Amino acid sequence: MPVFPITFSIPEEKICKDDCPKTKVLSSLIPGNLSTYIYREEIDYYNEYKQSYFAITMKKAGWDCLRHYEILANNCIPVFVNIENCPPNTMYLCPKDLFIEANNLFIQRFMNKQLNELTEDDINEYKKLQKKLLDYTLNNLTTTKIAEYILKTTNFSNVSKILYISGDTEPDYLRCLTLHGFKTLFKDKCHDYPKIPHIYKFDNYNYKRCYGWGMTYTNLLNNSLHDNNLDNNIIEQIKNKYYDIIIYGSYRRGGMPFYDIINNLYEPEKIILFDGMDDRIDEGCYNEFNEFKERGHNIFVREL
Repeated sequence: MPVFPITFSIPEEKICKDDCPKTKVLSSLIPGNLSTYIYREEIDYYNEYKQSYFAITMKKAGWDCLRHYEILANNCIPVFVNIENCPPNTMYLCPKDLFIEANNLFIQRFMNKQLNELTEDDINEYKKLQKKLLDYTLNNLTTTKIAEYILKTTNFSNVSKILYISGDTEPDYLRCLTLHGFKTLFKDKCHDYPKIPHIYKFDNYNYKRCYGWGMTYTNLLNNSLHDNNLDNNIIEQIKNKYYDIIIYGSYRRGGMPFYDIINNLYEPEKIILFDGMDDRIDEGCYNEFNEFKERGHNIFVREL
């Protein structure tokens, strides 16, 4: 069974589709410079990008980073450091050619200019590229588009019931964002077990305790999209093959609940594994990965 690339994504409701007045050429937020990490509220963080023509982003622990998508979602263009060195199957779904075009546009027309020095041609070139990036984001990088990509890639576009299992309910960007996509498409017919509390809307939940102050990936879904009754007899449902496919949202994080039962009952291709970790497969010996691959499971890897 082949291994497939996957990327982070962003909820469509987070994407700004309106023109935003710009007050600076380059955002003051610099990846890795903690003194610039001054925002604790999502609206303030987003506004920083909305008011900037460009914002720097780069590889950190892994090439794929939620920051790329947050910049794109806020009518800002990323200046992606060393994007030409990104492996071909990592960030495979991202518009790397447009990122390179963006770097060139910044260097050639914006880098050494103050806001009042920008020409009409500068702005027009910017707007053309910004529209390309916005259209690409809406058509390819939303959470629902990534969920659709997974189903199309595995030839399961006609499924109706999905079990989305986690061994650990702490934040995992790939698991949480992709789950949001599936829940948006399938409502409570995509059952997350156990329930991932921080992606749901609660009046008394401290979302800021989540990694990254909970920005972008928390407080998204109505609780009605989780059928609590299904939690009570999950093993019986698995044994009865109630679900069409089984997804492990982060198979390397927290273990794989019920795997032995599922593996004995479900066709191997109906078991889908996500690996959203920062390290690359070729940076270590992952016997477990090779074993799952040989068993015929569909595996989606972020840093491929």
